[in-house]
Amino acid sequence: MLIYEGLPVGGWIGILAGAIVFTIAATVGVFILLSKSKSNAASRTADGIIKDAKVKAEHLIKNAEIDAKQAAFEAKQQAEAEIRARRGELAAEEQRLSLRVQTLDQRDAALSEREALLEKKSEQLSSSIALYQKRQAELEEKIDAILAELEKVAGMSAEEARQEILARVESKMSLEIAAYVKNAEEEARATAQERAVDLLSLACQRYAQDVVTERTVSVVAIPDDSMKGRIIGREGRNIRVLEQQLGVDLVIDDTPEVITVSCFDPIRREIARRTLEYLVKDGRIQPTRIEEIVAKVKKEVQEITIKYGEEACFKLGLPRISRELIPYIGRLHFRTSYGQNALEHSMEVAYLCGLMAGELGLDVNLARRAGLLHDIGKSIDFEQEGSHVELGAQLARKAGENDVVINSIESHHGDVEARYVIAHLVAAADTLSAARPGARSETVETYVKRIEALENLAKGYDGVQQAFAMQSGRELRVMVIPEKISDLEAVKLSQDLRQRIESELTYPGQIKVSVIREYRAVETAK
Repeated sequence: MLIYEGLPVGGWIGILAGAIVFTIAATVGVFILLSKSKSNAASRTADGIIKDAKVKAEHLIKNAEIDAKQAAFEAKQQAEAEIRARRGELAAEEQRLSLRVQTLDQRDAALSEREALLEKKSEQLSSSIALYQKRQAELEEKIDAILAELEKVAGMSAEEARQEILARVESKMSLEIAAYVKNAEEEARATAQERAVDLLSLACQRYAQDVVTERTVSVVAIPDDSMKGRIIGREGRNIRVLEQQLGVDLVIDDTPEVITVSCFDPIRREIARRTLEYLVKDGRIQPTRIEEIVAKVKKEVQEITIKYGEEACFKLGLPRISRELIPYIGRLHFRTSYGQNALEHSMEVAYLCGLMAGELGLDVNLARRAGLLHDIGKSIDFEQEGSHVELGAQLARKAGENDVVINSIESHHGDVEARYVIAHLVAAADTLSAARPGARSETVETYVKRIEALENLAKGYDGVQQAFAMQSGRELRVMVIPEKISDLEAVKLSQDLRQRIESELTYPGQIKVSVIREYRAVETAK
């Protein structure tokens, strides 16, 4: 047995076990005491919370009752206010209805009075009609008696007398009317002729611009003939690309230092001319370079076209021309008619129209506008079907132009009747511009063909013996066989020729048609 400082080990273990048991017991006791203390505190806290909740619930119930009473009170006041307003509206409506009833009663009374008055007037009118009919019957009886007496005295009936009087009046008045019409026609003819001569001469004197003529550009100069080979290229590839890109025919023949451009389209011809000049100046002639130059020149010509159109409008003082028409006006610069530049001709017509319109007191700007646009169809007649008159009218309508301008375009060659004074001025100015000395020219071949067409047109009629184109095609003299064509038929022949010339031929200025019929009766006395 082990002994530790006088006590056996078992004794120390017992003491230690007892201490541990005591400690555990004490700890459990303390824990139980603390648990009971916490439980009592929680119970007290819960009671306080429940008490506070009850107090708050009572306050909330009281506040809700107060709010409910307040809302009910306000709703009651609002309802009473609405009822009062509605009663006021009903009272006002009742008053209006009362006034309307009074008004209707007054109108009813007035209508009743008017109806009574109308009935009274109707009775009076019926009496007057009966009296009128009675008097008319009496007058007819008296007239019949008087007519019977007159017929008995005159020895003819009333209808015969009426016809006799009408015949005498008609005979007398017809002579007076014929004399009056003749005098009026002579006076109007003399006055109109004098006024027209004064007006045209004044316009020509005031317009002093130089004559501008421009023939079709179809020849391009080159420095030497070796350039022709370079333009043609190896196996003709350069010239094929040029013709394909430009849409023209290039004529390279034995003519020294010259290349001819052939194309009906003046815009294409101008692009081709500028392109060849660029290539000759640059010296690099190959398919790729040709395509670059053609694209550049097309853009350049388009810009120049717009510039020409804007300058023409600016010079004439017409800033409100539609932007759609500006390029077409500029394209007239590259168009010629019998050698006369179409844009310069249009501007000249515009100036003359403006001068004459100013003398007549008409709208000068509108007259200039009509003069400038009268040949606008020539800017597209080489690429679209139809005459320049029809195409020009279509362009003007599309751009929303004035009816006066459209009628001036349609009537300046007599295709349509001129409905406005300005349209007549445009036709006169167009003739003046074309007839000015040196304004227009044509090749010998074109001139001969025009003269032959004019003579053959007249020779195609039965009874025509011979036809001669005189004064450079400005007069057509037709000799007819007197046995086949009478005087009246000669007049009709001249009218038919005039109409066919206007509709079938193209010519500058005017053409005078003279049909000559001479009949000779010859006898020899023996």
